[in-house]
Amino acid sequence: MLVVGFAAGAFQANCYVLATGAGGDCVIVDPGEGAREHVDEALREHGLTPAAVLATHGHFDHVHSAAEIADAHGVAVWIRPEDRVLLSDPLKGLGPELAAAFASVSLTEPRLVRELGTDPLELAGMRVELVHTPGHTPGSVVFRLDTDEGGRIALTGDTLFAGSIGRTDLPGGDSREIASSLRTLLACSDDTVVLPGHGPTTTIGRERATNPFVGDGGGMS
Repeated sequence: MLVVGFAAGAFQANCYVLATGAGGDCVIVDPGEGAREHVDEALREHGLTPAAVLATHGHFDHVHSAAEIADAHGVAVWIRPEDRVLLSDPLKGLGPELAAAFASVSLTEPRLVRELGTDPLELAGMRVELVHTPGHTPGSVVFRLDTDEGGRIALTGDTLFAGSIGRTDLPGGDSREIASSLRTLLACSDDTVVLPGHGPTTTIGRERATNPFVGDGGGMS
């Protein structure tokens, strides 16, 4: 599997381009602020054609470029229905102080939007499994894929990071729900590679053993 990842924007949100290999279709996950240039570079370098844009959740640092990229390629943005409103009204996902600080942020809903449910998606020759993981936002979701090489990948958005988890103090956040979501993620095998929404990659096994918010140390085993 071809995975191109990069951090973009003031919040350094991770965006990922996934494909079975060069010269085919791909999916783009969480194209945030400033992601368009990097995405275009990856598409040119590897000869890729977007088949869809996927959003792990609706916060604007993860979907700021979603409409721009999806509309340019005539593809849909896939997002959970609970977070769909954030595609066009990003301030609803922020508290009063952050909303005031980012009052100038304006988004337009993509021309094509598809709402994620529970059924896996078949996109760009890949089977993308969906795990609804509310807590950071009501519509947070983790995308899981098995690679042709035998590996496992989980794109966790802002639900799980290396050594930490997503904040729950913004509108729609819920500490009890994210605890439940983390228990669900721990059902993944230890060798599952975690591609988070911010920061470096990690594995489920590493987080189970060392993350103070999950695993034995966090009382969520």
